[in-house]
Amino acid sequence: MSQNTGPASDGRIQSLDVLRGISLLGILLVNMISFHSPFGYYNPYEWWKYGDATVYTWLDIFVQGSFYPIFAMMFGYGMVIMRQRAHKNGTPFYSVSIRRLLVLLFIGILHVFLVWHGDILITYALMGMVLLLFIRLPGPILMGVAAVMYLLPQLIISALLILMASFDSVSLADFTDIVGMQQSAAAYSTGSFAEITGQRITDWAVQNGIREGGLFLYLFMILPLMMLGAGAAKLHWLQKAAAQKKKWTIILLVGLILGLAIKTIPINFSTSISYQYVQDAIGGPILGIAYAAAIILLMTSQKAGRLLKPFASAGKMSITLYLMQSIIGTLIFYHYGLGLYGQVSMATGTWLAVALFALQVVFAELWLSKFRQGPVERLWRLGTYGKRKMKMEESK
Repeated sequence: MSQNTGPASDGRIQSLDVLRGISLLGILLVNMISFHSPFGYYNPYEWWKYGDATVYTWLDIFVQGSFYPIFAMMFGYGMVIMRQRAHKNGTPFYSVSIRRLLVLLFIGILHVFLVWHGDILITYALMGMVLLLFIRLPGPILMGVAAVMYLLPQLIISALLILMASFDSVSLADFTDIVGMQQSAAAYSTGSFAEITGQRITDWAVQNGIREGGLFLYLFMILPLMMLGAGAAKLHWLQKAAAQKKKWTIILLVGLILGLAIKTIPINFSTSISYQYVQDAIGGPILGIAYAAAIILLMTSQKAGRLLKPFASAGKMSITLYLMQSIIGTLIFYHYGLGLYGQVSMATGTWLAVALFALQVVFAELWLSKFRQGPVERLWRLGTYGKRKMKMEESK
C-alpha cells in the first residue's frame, strides 16, 4: 500500500486531505466571481465580454461545478472514517456526529449573517445529518442508491429544461435579473454593514431557492455526492488505490471524455439556462470525479505525494481556509473593506484567487508546523467534545 493513499502516522489518509485541499482552490476560483460581481443575477455568457468572456469560458468548462462535488464526496468519506474509528475505540458515533454537525451548522449561520451569502456549511451540516440515516448501508448499496438519487432527478430536470428551450428559446437564453442585480451591486459597493448584511441574507435565500424549496432539492444534489463518498470509504477506495490503478485509470478516462463533452454543450449549442444546467448539474460532477481519479493516481507515487503535500496541509485546515477566503474576499470587494466591488476583470479576479490560495497554502504549512489542527477546526472540535474531553485527549 502506498504511504500516500494509506493512513499516515497520525491516522489520516493523505490523499483525502490532498483532494480536500485541491477542491478548495477550485471552489475559490468560482467563488471569487461572486465576491466581485452579482454572479447569481446575470447570464455570464451575456455579461462578460472579450477577454473576460474567454476567462469565464475556461473557468466554466474546467472548474465550475466540478470541485464542490469532490469536497462533498470527501465529506461523506470522512464521516465513514469517523464511524469506523468510533467503533474501534468503543466511543459513541451518532450522538457525537449530531453535535459535530450542529456546531458546523452554527458556524455556517454565522458565515451567512456576518461574512458571505455563498455558504456551503449550512447545506453540508443539514445533509450530513440526513447521511447519518444511510451510513449503516453497505458500500455498494450506498453508491448505487447515490447514483440513482442524483442522476434520475437531474436527467428529468435537464430533459424538461431542454424541452422548454425548444419551445421558448428567447426567455431561457437571457435570464438576467436586472432588479436583483442592481440591488445586490448597490448594497455591496456602497452600502453600510447593516445594509450589506440584509442583502447578504437575501442573496443566500435566492441562491438556495428557499421559497422554492431549494434545501429540499439538496437531498438530490448534495446528499448523493456525500453518499457516494461514504460508499467509497466503506470499500476503502483511497486506501487501496495503489492496487487498483486500472480501475482509477478507467474512471479518469471515461470521466474526462464524458465530462468535457457535457461541459462544452453551452459552447457548442446554446448558452441558455437549460444547457448551462445540464453542463453544471451533470457534466460538473462527472468531470470532478475524473479530477479526483487523476489526483488519486498521482498519489500512488511517492514523489508526486511529496509534491502535493502542501495541498494536504490545506485540506487538513479546509474549514479555516474556506472561511478565510470569504473574509478576505469580502474585505477586498465590499464597501466596508476596500470597496472594489464591480471594478475588477475576470482575469484579475482569477489571478487574485490563485495568489490568495498560494498564500493560504503557505499559511497552512506554517500553522501545522506548530499546531495539530487549524484554529476553526480546533473550535469545531471543542464545541463537539467540550473542554474536558479535549484536555484528556491532548494529555495522552
